[in-house]
Amino acid sequence: MLDELLQQLTDALKARGWMLATAESCTGGWIAKVCTDLAGSSGWFERGFVTYSNEAKQDMLGVKTATLAQHGAVSEAVTAEMAVGALQHSRAQVAVSVSGIAGPGGATLTKPVGTVCFGWAVKDGAVRTETCHFEGDREAVRQQSVEHALRGVLHLL
Repeated sequence: MLDELLQQLTDALKARGWMLATAESCTGGWIAKVCTDLAGSSGWFERGFVTYSNEAKQDMLGVKTATLAQHGAVSEAVTAEMAVGALQHSRAQVAVSVSGIAGPGGATLTKPVGTVCFGWAVKDGAVRTETCHFEGDREAVRQQSVEHALRGVLHLL
């Protein structure tokens, strides 16, 4: 299923002559890895940012301190800023961001394990965000996050 999704994404990006950038927290670069596993991905994959800490989100992507303080790292407000920051700090035309609680720790009453926020942004265009709640262990949450993130990029295209 992931192979088919990646092929559709590749075709859609190539058809537009667009490049993709990723801004990842809980997936730790997994989205960039599956993209660059494909031969020829240099034609449509521009770069990936792994911004696990709040400081990295601020330094590399320009996420505002106030946004982190008000909403927390696992929030649609932060993933929106991450996606926009990935575009601003790259040559890509579309970006995806992800921040979540893969577990087993880190959960709160309002953000249980499996809570993952996403952001998608198009250069000079719309920003879309979404929060999902995935089931399973750390690996399962992260894998579902990768697939959902890529499906979201394809949806934008």
